[in-house]
Amino acid sequence: MFLFRSVFTRIMFGGLALVFVSAPTSAQDKDTIPADIPLAAAPDYSDPDTWLCRPGRSDHCDVSLDATEIVADGSLVARPFSGVADNPPIDCFYVYPTVSMDPGGNSDLIANGEEASVIRHQTARFRSVCRVYAPLYRQITLTALRARVAGSPMKMDGIAAYTDVQRAWEHYLKNDNNGRGVVLIGHSQGSGMLNRLIATEIDGKPAQKLIVSAMLTGSNTAVPTGAKVGGAFKNMPLCTAEGEVGCVISYVTFRDEVPPPAHSRFGRVRGAESDLTQQAACVNPAMLDGSNGSLHAFLASGRSAFASARVQGEWVQGDGPEPQTDFVTVPGLLTGKCVYEKGFSYLSVTTHGNKNDPRADTITGDVYVGETRLDDWGLHLIDMNVVMGNLVNIVRLQGNTWVSR
Repeated sequence: MFLFRSVFTRIMFGGLALVFVSAPTSAQDKDTIPADIPLAAAPDYSDPDTWLCRPGRSDHCDVSLDATEIVADGSLVARPFSGVADNPPIDCFYVYPTVSMDPGGNSDLIANGEEASVIRHQTARFRSVCRVYAPLYRQITLTALRARVAGSPMKMDGIAAYTDVQRAWEHYLKNDNNGRGVVLIGHSQGSGMLNRLIATEIDGKPAQKLIVSAMLTGSNTAVPTGAKVGGAFKNMPLCTAEGEVGCVISYVTFRDEVPPPAHSRFGRVRGAESDLTQQAACVNPAMLDGSNGSLHAFLASGRSAFASARVQGEWVQGDGPEPQTDFVTVPGLLTGKCVYEKGFSYLSVTTHGNKNDPRADTITGDVYVGETRLDDWGLHLIDMNVVMGNLVNIVRLQGNTWVSR
């Protein structure tokens, strides 16, 4: 989810801890908060307009994804998008994070620029390995969360948001799945929705046999401490090896030099601060056993999808050319490993910058309010971008396994 000149709050809907962002408060601010707006009618997922992405058509997933590889010596190498797979063996079902700037407490189900942007940065690249289905849903908006923090709360319906995701899933199963394997993909609020969907509709039920994997990024998915199964899901274990199917990938990201502070709720199961029998799952997409591995990032070359993310600035110092694509990849710059310490578990990202070469020595992705970095958010804004290439490769290998079975 995303930040806009922001103050933060965490609220609970239906037992799911969802993290939201809102704008600064003032007396004038309260006067500009809109009155309650009626909840939009429940979506009819037989209507193509209720889907951001569906296979076989031109839509929000049909975008340019070409990237530029920035080598350590500052040279640039074109890395065109590999393209949409002609007949991928599996599907992907994606639920997006909190992005809606609609004026009501819940989204109005009209796709705007913010939904289009997050689809491009978090989802469209998966079309090279799976058919992508991404429903609109009446998510809790940034507007509602801003109003709550400003002291003038407006109506928000978390049940409606989840019910939409559930109905979209049911429509997909009935009309599109046809026994195909499917990867569930979400980030932040989207992961919260999928956590609940898995727990109530999939785990231990007939639909589980269709699950290739579940990628619940930017989310504290509970597992018993030191275990791979249990906690949030009783029958779906964490992924531990390439090509493994029927498993879960979940993590939150922090810089290695800026670990979660004591007050951070990312990397720790809510309510388990004094109960160390539960921990947040950490599965490293670069090395599924959790060890150190090279992160294949697809980062924004300039302004990212998220308004709070700082502009990267020069990728190549000096007089060297800058990338002309919207995405860059930086081989050898980033590694990551799962870290378990002080009650937190998280994907620790190390940047291997070299001041003696012209390539930029660090990346943006931290959350800021003015000049203040909010360390408890870690690299939440780029949870998916920093390992996008790894995630796509995981789905590719899982698809191969699915076909072989």
